[in-house]
Amino acid sequence: MEIYQLLTSFVIILNLVFASAVVFLERRDIGTTWAWLLVLFFIPLFGFVVYLLFAQNLTRSKLFKWEIFRKSAISRLSETQNSLLYAGKFHAVNEAGDKNLDLIHLHANNDHAVYSEDNEVDLIIKGREKFDRLLKDIREAQEHIHVQYYILKRDAIGKQLLAALTERAMNGVQVKILYDEMGSRTLTRGFFKAFRAAGGEVEAFFPSRFRLINLRLNYRNHRKMVIIDGKIGYTGGFNVGDEYLGLNKKFGYWRDTHLRIVGTAVFALQTRFILDWNQASGNDIRYNSDFFPQPVPAGKVGVQIVTSGPDSETENIKIGYIKMILSAKKTVSIQTPYFIPDASLLDALRIACMSGVEVNLMIPNKPDHPFVYWATMSHVGEMLKTGARVYIYNKGFIHAKTIVVDEEIASVGTANIDVRSFKLNFEVNAFLYDKEFSSNMARIFEHDINDSRLLTLEQYVHRSRWIRIKESISRLLSPIL
Repeated sequence: MEIYQLLTSFVIILNLVFASAVVFLERRDIGTTWAWLLVLFFIPLFGFVVYLLFAQNLTRSKLFKWEIFRKSAISRLSETQNSLLYAGKFHAVNEAGDKNLDLIHLHANNDHAVYSEDNEVDLIIKGREKFDRLLKDIREAQEHIHVQYYILKRDAIGKQLLAALTERAMNGVQVKILYDEMGSRTLTRGFFKAFRAAGGEVEAFFPSRFRLINLRLNYRNHRKMVIIDGKIGYTGGFNVGDEYLGLNKKFGYWRDTHLRIVGTAVFALQTRFILDWNQASGNDIRYNSDFFPQPVPAGKVGVQIVTSGPDSETENIKIGYIKMILSAKKTVSIQTPYFIPDASLLDALRIACMSGVEVNLMIPNKPDHPFVYWATMSHVGEMLKTGARVYIYNKGFIHAKTIVVDEEIASVGTANIDVRSFKLNFEVNAFLYDKEFSSNMARIFEHDINDSRLLTLEQYVHRSRWIRIKESISRLLSPIL
């Protein structure tokens, strides 16, 4: 009995110590603080373990080698653009860009995001098309290929991609692969044996010190980027796996959105890859001209590549979303697999609805993570009450992360609308300024409505009590999901 009392006292004291750390030292937002306090107090021993696994903090200064970046040409270009924006002397040729200089200024100020408008941007929504085009570009590469994915699987498409990369490495092309160890946890060193033998390089982001056990469950690199010869860039929602081709019976047809970019915006993807690679590798890449060839104007779409992560001083992508939503005059159309906005983003959407803006939201009809799904449905109710139109995608699983405002500006990338994407994961989004491109995205959204059902407020109000309970529990934990 005395031992039991001692253990109980020890657990209580330990919980008080961690609770004090959460409140007084971590300086988290209030919602996250309360969520962790609930975990620590209601499941004391297990909550302590969960806190150790999930509640680490990172600092911007320690993680990435910014001193190398600050000496690069793209850093100097960013500083020049910032100076012109602050002086009111910067003007965009693209009409949508010129009308949204405040959004350009926001990203330039917070993320040093360079704006360029010589880009050709192709919108890809089918997995087969994405991989066919990517493999073709890889096979035509002459100088270097930089590949970064959150999920890279050793299935049929994963092996096909690696075979194409190995062939290029054998022919003298410099090929580097960076993957997130948690997202790609099924990979083994043997999978890359032939690739390494051909001269290719591979690194894992935040690898574990123990086989099959990674204690850093948060702060994963969720970015998906491929840069080929510094001229062609890919980014968006597709990872590498057979399910992204619609070959997984659980999810069926996989609806996603990806971009193929040719133009100066590729330099920003290249810069981000270099920063991430240098963090993960002891073999640093330098910002030399080989990786930033003279661009040939390919199109007219204005683009800013914006990144964010737990090392960022501000939630760059989230505040970009908020700025876009609050600038809307007619329509806001959002596609996301997870909809767990914090108070600021939810308020922005409510304000848009109450201001007469048509707000459309499209989410999946099936969960890939149950708690996240029920937290999503809980927040969907808030949108229905303010007059938003909510569509449940029925054709398969919608994984696209897109926003279109007034058919004029848009965002496509890796960031979901949830706390994990805004604060805990490393993400990358393209913010696009072009009427023709944005109108095309709006037409695709309208087409997806044909494969969706409209969820009404009446239907939502009459959901079962059991569903309400699951929503309430999930919503309570949403700041740390």
